[in-house]
Amino acid sequence: MVVVNAPTGRRRGASRLRGLALDLTPLRASRDFRLLWSGQLVSTMGRQVTAVAVPYQVYQLTGSTLAVGLLGLVQMVPLILCSLIGGAVADAVDRRRLLLASNSLLALCSLLYVAGAVHGHPPLAALYAVSAVAAGLSAVDQPARSATVPNLVPREQLPAAVALMFGLFQAALIVGPAVGGLVIARLGLGAAYLVDVLSFGAAITAVALIGPQPPRHERREPPLRAIRSGLRFARRQPVILAGFAIDLDAMIFGMPRALFPALAASSFHTGPSGLGLLYAAPGAGAVAAILVTGWLGRVRRLGRVVIGAVAMWGVAIAGFGLVGSLPVALALLAVAGAADSVSAVCRSTMLQTLTPDHLRGRMSATYSMVVMGGPYAGDVEAGAVAAAWGPRVSVVSGGLLCVLGAGLVAAAFPALHRYSADTAVAEPPAEALEAT
Repeated sequence: MVVVNAPTGRRRGASRLRGLALDLTPLRASRDFRLLWSGQLVSTMGRQVTAVAVPYQVYQLTGSTLAVGLLGLVQMVPLILCSLIGGAVADAVDRRRLLLASNSLLALCSLLYVAGAVHGHPPLAALYAVSAVAAGLSAVDQPARSATVPNLVPREQLPAAVALMFGLFQAALIVGPAVGGLVIARLGLGAAYLVDVLSFGAAITAVALIGPQPPRHERREPPLRAIRSGLRFARRQPVILAGFAIDLDAMIFGMPRALFPALAASSFHTGPSGLGLLYAAPGAGAVAAILVTGWLGRVRRLGRVVIGAVAMWGVAIAGFGLVGSLPVALALLAVAGAADSVSAVCRSTMLQTLTPDHLRGRMSATYSMVVMGGPYAGDVEAGAVAAAWGPRVSVVSGGLLCVLGAGLVAAAFPALHRYSADTAVAEPPAEALEAT
């Protein structure tokens, strides 16, 4: 009896594991998605090398942490200004051509970084200017790329495709900076920037090989009207609004990264190596979670998963603020990162499902603004509370407020809790569009 059933048990166990594993079907089934994903993997790694090199170069030139901090402001302003414009453009032109243009111009920015490194002492204003232009171009590139994905895979494969794109980014956040540090230490800044230039070559080649991605509607709107149409559409979609609100809740109240240096020194009594682990832990948890997201493709109530994942993020962050052991703290941050990755995949899937193709660029741009802007606001909130009551109070209270906020968003937007992938519809009636 045991001999007969043991193989069956093993087969069932293997089947369950396959059901949990990251679904690679989009990579196997869609040539164009495979090209887009692989090119983006290489270029994202290269861009993360530059993300380490630029602050390092600014600090080497100035010796000022304030000068390094201003890089965030320099990049945030054009990112916000260009996001909505970039989304409108992505809905009006062939997205493949737009990606070719944006990646070519981003590669040119990296070449300018190379020139500055060869020069040895480039003007600080020049580094700020190139960083600002690159941020603005990224705000055009990202919506076009995100809006292209739903057209490359069948609808039932969209959660898996989103998970693959998100996992790619999280893996780059871990590997890219580490590679960048090694290249800078051994070969210098010029070589680091050159790695980024070469990585854009891979992305441009991959995009050039996919099929054209022209707009799927005949109607053309002036740019400002196109932006207003996108914002009106978002206001009419309570599930999308709830996704934005719950992500802002998590990032504003539950993002303690600005306190990591203080916590590393005062609570965990560790140096730069331990600090680096604190920054890397959420990304490591996110990648680990992405590897077992196969189950999300079978979940219909994605809104409920988002609510639970954000609550889990808040609980893990609050726990992180209470512990004094570095290994336990890293484990809790990894749990938080895993919860965030599940939430992000579900929110992005709902966004892409509910948004008609001719608005996906604009909605992806708005999503990018929320995702990128929330952590900056979280830095301000965490720092202000820590200045008044201390880092630990800031972290714990922020985590608890995150959980409370998730409940309030769920209550304010019942459509999020009721959302079902079986009944979600992307295309609104044409007359509804005219009415807006």
